[in-house]
Order: sequence, then structure tokens, then C-alpha cells
Amino acid sequence: MIGQAAGERVVALDAMGGDRAPDAPLRAAAALSRETDIRLLLVGDQARIEPALARLGAVSARIELLHAPDSVAMDEPPSTALGRPGTSLALAARAVAEGRAHALVSAGNTGALLLLAARAIARLPGVRRTALAAVYPTLPRPHNPDPFALLLDVGANLSCTPDDLVQFAAMGSAYAACISKIERPSVGLLNIGEESYKGDELLRAAHERLAASPRIAFRGNVEGKDVPLGAVDVVVCPGVIGNVVLKLLESMGEVLVAMGDGVYRERARWRVGRWLLRDGLARVSNLLDYASYGGAPILGFERIVIKAHGRSGERALVNAAKVAAKAARDDVCGAIREALA
Repeated sequence: MIGQAAGERVVALDAMGGDRAPDAPLRAAAALSRETDIRLLLVGDQARIEPALARLGAVSARIELLHAPDSVAMDEPPSTALGRPGTSLALAARAVAEGRAHALVSAGNTGALLLLAARAIARLPGVRRTALAAVYPTLPRPHNPDPFALLLDVGANLSCTPDDLVQFAAMGSAYAACISKIERPSVGLLNIGEESYKGDELLRAAHERLAASPRIAFRGNVEGKDVPLGAVDVVVCPGVIGNVVLKLLESMGEVLVAMGDGVYRERARWRVGRWLLRDGLARVSNLLDYASYGGAPILGFERIVIKAHGRSGERALVNAAKVAAKAARDDVCGAIREALA
């Protein structure tokens, strides 16, 4: 067990997960050890980790190493990871379940993370399905200074029931309230129209149950256009729909930059205009970049689990670890437990 001062939180970081592993996780670990009070349990191949950390100038007193002789490949079928207890993902999940760390962060194989976390870490009482919740940028919301809203589920479940969607709404509201520091986050159900009778049987039944829930600030159905406009703080939907919406949102930053580059090449005066707007365009592009918000929480476990984007670099993983530590410090899991009581 890592010794820790009051208020410190330990984050287990999967050093072998992600397209840029182990370089990106190790750079993130070194930066976190130098710049924050977060303590890390770094899980991976010790022979590769130790010399890299020394080279990167990591503060060794803030990092504990947990050797993992194996790792899960990004393109590996998730079910095959269940039979290999020595992977960095499996050992990190077990360490969190045993209390060696307060939270888990990985940019590795999403399916394997979901399966291994579910095997090792208990679900909160009453949770039937965990949900993968993504953070995304919106236009300003007058009641909420946070530039990001929450979308769930974005792929943890291929199918769900109306009660699952209500539970996702309760968990998402509790998470948003803790992270954004607003008392009653507004919730919308993603549908093909605002009217309560729109959608299939699942969405109509979910709408009825959400409208009847006194503990959820339900604002009714929201359409696709309402998601980036910031109509609500929490958008609830089945996992297949959520995953499609998330991938579309993630591509917008790249589209914006590409369009700007195209305009830049067209005419001289447009090049001047783009140069004058360069700071503003950079801020918008940065806001749309997934690295700004780090990762997606998997809600419903008794411990914090954050899935970082597979392409995460140093900055994204640093932000993911900061979100994980903040969620643990603010007892997000306790808030979700109360919301589901």
C-alpha cells in the first residue's frame, strides 16, 4: 500500500495500454510526478518502465511500480484477456479492487478493460449495467460554467432496457454534479424528436420513467442538434447510438483544422484572415480535442475507472489521471450510490 497524506489520491495507470504505449503513459507519469500531488501506481513491464522514468526525470517518490509480465493488444478479442491474469490491465484492476489505488486509468483495449474491471471491481448496489460516459464540449450553458457535458452510454452496452436508461441518467447526474459542481444537472433523452411519443418502444418507455423520477432533472427528449448546442448537462441514450454520436463529435476538431487549411490556400486575403484568427481557431480546436478532457468514466463500479482514448498522448493521459483523482477525492462513487438508493 502506498503511504499517502490526507487528501492524496492514488491512481493506477496502465503503462502498456494504448496505441502510444508505453511511451505516452510513461511521459504522462513523469509529468504528473513533477507537476501534481497525485500518486501513481504504474503497472507494466518493470524492465522497460524504470529506465524510461529515470530518463524522463520522474519523481520516484510519487510513483510505485507494479510489474506486469503481459499486456493486452489493442486489436485483441477482449474475451481472450480474461484467461491471462498477468496483463497490466488485469493487475491494475485487481490493485484498485484491493485498495492499493483509488482509481484506474487506461488507454488500452476498451472491451478488455470493461471485462477485467467487471471481474475485479464490484458494482455499486443495484447497478445492473455499468455505462461508459463520454465528456464532450458544448456551447456555453448559462447555469453551468463547465464547457463540457456528459453523454452516456457510448458503447459499453449493445442493448439496454428503459430501466437501464433511467439508471444511466441517475449515475450521469451524480457524476456531473460532482465534477461540474452544479446541484441538479439537467438530463435529456436522445431521440428523433422532442415529443414524448417519438422513438421506438424503448425510448418511449424510458421517457415515461424519466419524467416520473423526482430525483432526476429531466428536460425531455433532445435531438442530435441539441447535443453540441448544450441543451442539457447530461444526454442519455443506448450505447450504439451514443458511440456513433461520440465519434462524430470527436472528428469535428480535425474537420475544423482541415477546412481552415483549405481556406488558407485559396486566396491571399483569406490567408491574412486566418492568420488574424489563429489564436481563436486554436482555442476552438483545442476545446474539440479529446486530449483536453482526458477520458471517459465507466460509471457503476465501486471505484473510479477512466477509459482514455486509444490514441492518447501525454497530455490526454495527464488530464485523465487528474479527472480520476478529482473524482476519487470528491467521492463520485458515493454520490452515485446515493442517487441510486
